[in-house]
Amino acid sequence: MARLAGSVAIDFTASNGDPRNSCSLHYIHPYQPNEYLKALVAVGEICQDYDSDKMFPAFGFGAQIPPDYKVSHDFAVNFNEDNPECAGIQGVVEAYQACLPKLQLYGPTNIAPIIQKVANTASQEVHTKEAMQYFILLILTDGVITDMADTREAIVQASHLPMSVIIVGVGSADFSDMQMLDGDDGILRSLKGEPVLRDIVQFVPFRNFKHASPAALAKSVLAEVPNQVVDYYNSKGIKPKVPRQFGP
Repeated sequence: MARLAGSVAIDFTASNGDPRNSCSLHYIHPYQPNEYLKALVAVGEICQDYDSDKMFPAFGFGAQIPPDYKVSHDFAVNFNEDNPECAGIQGVVEAYQACLPKLQLYGPTNIAPIIQKVANTASQEVHTKEAMQYFILLILTDGVITDMADTREAIVQASHLPMSVIIVGVGSADFSDMQMLDGDDGILRSLKGEPVLRDIVQFVPFRNFKHASPAALAKSVLAEVPNQVVDYYNSKGIKPKVPRQFGP
């Protein structure tokens, strides 16, 4: 049976607003979860149900990080590059809350590096001839991405791997770029014209689900993932044995 392995990436760019300001999507409030935490918990707990070991590598991008405050687009949220895994979504929440005051939100909003990082891990699975691990990358971002050409290229390359990407739009920005990456309206291509092998991106604007039932959110988040898993293994001539309960 294909084991599902989830990882999380969080946008720490300056466009989210200063975490000390109540208007910020990353606002540090002692009692209320901010917009990122709401999205992380709501979507993360859905994905957690299908994750085999409930351990989530958690990454951040777009921030200057200690000790030397260089900008990074794929740092471990727990600052442990050798082991970025957190125990469950609650572990990701705790790592996020601990790292946020130590970061300097910066930019630009580059998501290709994090897609490539997970793709590098997924590419190691390609050499096995059976359905072992299938990787799901959950990206939380506030909107317009800066490296669209590189991101398109990264998605086209990742479409050949046992991997899917769920992008959750946080806040009220213009998410038209994200809709384009979610190839529902046509085939996504790299700048060189190479088409995706299969649609691997699902985009969910969280604002549409803030007051919806968890079931409605689950249905949207997981709408395409089961077929994406099956499509990948079919393309390799491998029976994926997706668990029967997989799906909203």
